[in-house]
Amino acid sequence: MDLSEAFELFLILGSVLISARLLAPYVAGVYTNSRSRLERVFAPLEKLIFRALGVDALRVMGWKEYFLSAVIANAFAMALAFVILMFQNFFPLDPQGFHGLSLGLAFQTVVSFGTNTNLQHYNGESSLSYLSQMGAIQFLQFSSAATGICFGVAMVRGFITGSKGLGNFYSDFVRTITRILLPFSLLSSVALVWLGVPQTISGYASVIGIEGIRQTIPVGPVASLVSIMQIGTNGGGYYGANSAYPLQNPNPATDVLELYLMMLLPTCLIFAFGRLLGKKREARPLLISAYSLYALNLLVAFLAPLPSAQAPGIEVRFGGFLSTFWTVTTTSTMTGSVNASLYAMNPLAILSAFMGMFVQAAPGGVGSGLAYMLMYVLITVFVVGLMSGRTPEYLGLKIGARDLKLLMLAFLIHPLIILVPTILAYVSGAAAAVNAGSGPLGLTAIMYEFASAASNNGSDFLGAAANTQFFNLSTAFVMLIGRYAPLGLLMALSGSMIGRKRFFTTGLDTASFAFSGVLVLSVLVLVVLTFLPFLALGPILSYLRGMVNGFG
Repeated sequence: MDLSEAFELFLILGSVLISARLLAPYVAGVYTNSRSRLERVFAPLEKLIFRALGVDALRVMGWKEYFLSAVIANAFAMALAFVILMFQNFFPLDPQGFHGLSLGLAFQTVVSFGTNTNLQHYNGESSLSYLSQMGAIQFLQFSSAATGICFGVAMVRGFITGSKGLGNFYSDFVRTITRILLPFSLLSSVALVWLGVPQTISGYASVIGIEGIRQTIPVGPVASLVSIMQIGTNGGGYYGANSAYPLQNPNPATDVLELYLMMLLPTCLIFAFGRLLGKKREARPLLISAYSLYALNLLVAFLAPLPSAQAPGIEVRFGGFLSTFWTVTTTSTMTGSVNASLYAMNPLAILSAFMGMFVQAAPGGVGSGLAYMLMYVLITVFVVGLMSGRTPEYLGLKIGARDLKLLMLAFLIHPLIILVPTILAYVSGAAAAVNAGSGPLGLTAIMYEFASAASNNGSDFLGAAANTQFFNLSTAFVMLIGRYAPLGLLMALSGSMIGRKRFFTTGLDTASFAFSGVLVLSVLVLVVLTFLPFLALGPILSYLRGMVNGFG
């Protein structure tokens, strides 16, 4: 990485931090019912939606009702998208005459997009109609992103002094879409169209190329999908090649914009956390820790020589620097979009990608990243409290043995649903069937598939090659468990904080820089101890072999 590339990196990250800080008051205000300048536009629309749904948006819910409402709403959205995908040839907006997806692929796709994972076992430009791209894929990208944000905000409410409950899911869900996701997506869609990303429903273009051969150019509502896929940390692209495809990401300007968009809301929600609590200083350790972990991932990825622009799988439009930067960022934010082939990445960049997905909070996906960071905070508080002989407490709330059980169960679910399916893929022969490769590269590809599914990330090595019964069903169940089991446990923990007596003592200062350092160390110890043996057999061994063979 040369000086100009370092400047570009700091410029992008600086822009994200400044924008997120400026937007935080608005985002926090959405969940405290603060009036905005556009209240005349938002309020009537939201009242109409609540009336149509028949829900009381002012009623406060406990954690069980809040979580169950989210699951039911997500299940309904997935069912609707499933019907569209299965029978897309019977619906309008199918100018290319695509048939419906198979049962297994349709199930895997709706689960993938409904859980904010967007792991794609299909190529959208050759499989999905315009209605499927908009009415199923984009629809689920909005609903899943909104659900993630709702979970994050609801968990925060459990720690707010005087809170009566976790809020109302339907109110949070609708306001998230109308006041955050739709306006942000509209603005970014316009910017993407201006920069050259297509947005049309007029059918694929037929043109004669410079060699005199007629070819079909797959165009469609691309810009609108790209905007919500990045803003909502979804990651599923219009095309099978995702943002490595020239029409989805035509130039370095769109590449930088998409990088910016995927980091914006996860960072903004950390700033909003302090405002929701009424204690802005408490957001400091979360922000420092998230970006320290992210910086470590970048450092590891850039330690090795970057792939050249001419390397197979690296887009010459972006080169090795932006491709590596994107790979680390898309896994640290749980977005999952790609602008180059993962097979072209240096093993150390893949190691960084794994670490981002294992941590899930650097800064993580929208809402879920905040929830997981709070999980790490509480584990750290408990451990430090025991080591120092003090009663473990956070924001005046005592952290007891039951709380730790919920926290550790939420943490341990993650390695179980990654490592067990990886072993099953080899035992059943499914790994050999997709031709992932042998040795450390093959293990890396298979383990990455399940790490991506469990982390609700969606980037993968296999792509449409994983459209097999084993991988469709196994990743679907991993995505469901990875999305709802840990967050459900964290909702239970947050709900148990409501009405709990507070002890304001002169104990651990959780807003200090020292605590930030301890938090980073705690996260690294937990993650490294859990996954190191498997990483050693995968990307670490690949890197060592490359060094021995002179490919560094």
